[in-house]
Amino acid sequence: MTEPSKVLHVRNVGYEITENDLLQLVQPFGVVTKSVMLRAKNQALIQMQDVGSAVNVMQYYANIQPSVRGRNVYIQFSSHQELTTVDQNPQGRNQYITRNFQDAPPNRILLVTIHHMLYPMTVEVLHQVFSPYGFVEKIVTFQKSAGFQALIQYQSHQSALSAIDALQGRNIYDGCCQLDIQFSNLSELQVNYNNERSRDFTNPALPSEQKGRSSQSGYGDAGGMYGLQPPATRAVAFPQMGDAAAITAAFSGSLPPGISGTNDRCTVLVSNLNPDKIDEDKLFNLFSLYGNIVRIKLLRSKPDHALIQMGDGFQAELAVHFLKGALLFGKQLEVNFSKYPNITPAPDTHDYSNSNLNRFNRNAAKNYRYCCSPTKMIHLSTLPQEITDDDLVTHLEEHGTIVNTKIFEANGKKQALVLFETEEEAAEALVCKHATSIDGSVIRISFSQLQSI
Repeated sequence: MTEPSKVLHVRNVGYEITENDLLQLVQPFGVVTKSVMLRAKNQALIQMQDVGSAVNVMQYYANIQPSVRGRNVYIQFSSHQELTTVDQNPQGRNQYITRNFQDAPPNRILLVTIHHMLYPMTVEVLHQVFSPYGFVEKIVTFQKSAGFQALIQYQSHQSALSAIDALQGRNIYDGCCQLDIQFSNLSELQVNYNNERSRDFTNPALPSEQKGRSSQSGYGDAGGMYGLQPPATRAVAFPQMGDAAAITAAFSGSLPPGISGTNDRCTVLVSNLNPDKIDEDKLFNLFSLYGNIVRIKLLRSKPDHALIQMGDGFQAELAVHFLKGALLFGKQLEVNFSKYPNITPAPDTHDYSNSNLNRFNRNAAKNYRYCCSPTKMIHLSTLPQEITDDDLVTHLEEHGTIVNTKIFEANGKKQALVLFETEEEAAEALVCKHATSIDGSVIRISFSQLQSI
């Protein structure tokens, strides 16, 4: 067995897994000082600050299978005791370059490299991506041997730090234009022209440059190199401002353990369903607890499989995180990210994009706050004013043994808690009875995080 080391060796790191995804796995156990992605081998090396932190990682994942973007990854101690900044092969060429998290202190200027660039990058696109994290003062783009790059200057160091935490490793468009971000060692950008290659947002009066080199000396000329047109859909790396505000309000700036917040895939694949009892509406009732539902498709060739397209990648990540392994109709659900970015409209596809039952169109922050795995307790709201405990039992008892009920009033509206004997029974009651009617009132059901009544 390999001796304990502060360097961890991670295997089965698929192309879809970013460096930031792996850091999310280990950062709760200590400070990461260096990392390297070995893309050709589907592996990575991560160096913790000390051996004790690495041991804590190994002990935690000894009993829990780490999974990233639906793929199981495997962690062990590395035979390396230390990662060097550059490891060279006999020919003297770089075999891999280690990212040193201590070398580049936080700076308000970011150096951004775009990998797998299938669409042209302009100042406008980059501004859309980076402006949600703070006021962007200047942007300069250029072409170097590493590929297309840009320098993004924020007004504050904190904005740059927020951007690198949120965007590192993400794609601007689905499946391409991946962001690789690090802090620049420059102190100020000099911009002479406002055009598609450079922009000073603090000085809109600058002239535009018609021909010639980039306005930043030594950066090279990135203009006119790409003939492709950008896709009509918006870039996926930057969140809608309303969503970002709701998430921040719900989680107080700190996501639940295991949630990266960096996923950009909206469609999930659910398998091991009970085909005799499941349908699209029941899946909607369950998955809409974690985000808005766009479409659902039961796979006729695989009756125990279904595709569910969520409103965005963060909502899909919540669904995968909280529902993987849940019990429903005698089956343990397997929930993973799908290889399909979306579900194509078709006669056998149910469209819920305009459903007024989607929970996150209003009060999104409240709904994010209540996200949890299935529990034995369900919460019912929008109940008729004259509801009784007997009415609740009559409406729900076919789904399992009811241990206790409690009816109460909040903001002048009747609500209730119903405790089942098992989580599976509570889940069945929720998927079957959410949005059903009691005495003319359409009820809403969610899982409660309370343990007892």
